[in-house]
Amino acid sequence: MPISALRQDFILHFGEMGSRWGINRTVGQVYALLFLADDPLCADDIVGALGFSRSNVSMALKELQSWNLVRLRHRPDDRREFFTTPDDLWEIVRCLIAERKKREIDPTLTKLRELSMTEPDPADRAAHARIAELRQLIEQMTAFHDDLARFETERLVALLNMGARIGRLVDGAGKLIPIRRTKS
Repeated sequence: MPISALRQDFILHFGEMGSRWGINRTVGQVYALLFLADDPLCADDIVGALGFSRSNVSMALKELQSWNLVRLRHRPDDRREFFTTPDDLWEIVRCLIAERKKREIDPTLTKLRELSMTEPDPADRAAHARIAELRQLIEQMTAFHDDLARFETERLVALLNMGARIGRLVDGAGKLIPIRRTKS
């Protein structure tokens, strides 16, 4: 299956970014191919398009399934499994955030809670206080995330747009810029 220059550039970029996002190049490229595909693809289609081995494609698809980033589709009279990505970009972003939280933030928060519950040695009181401060901040951010995760997409978009408008009213030091009213 030939890939256009635009798609190829996007796929290669996703592969390069994969390592920065904590996934390997193959997983990034497979996801990018599926993301841009007009129809669901089977593993053989992916192998043909990207030139990866069947085993690498299978491992990439398993990784993407574990992140809930691809959807399995079946076709009548075809035993192969076909894969696609969600059509809704917000669903993809929400999924990525939830999975990163589950894999990175939650274990850290669990450890910080454990450490906060210990009685510190006198020499570690400052370190204990900093750990408690960090735990509290992450708990606040996690609660904020949980609140936002319950928003309907339309309300979340409206909130983001409102934040952008507010951002234009704040200077570099975080102070509100006075609004000058013109006489009518």
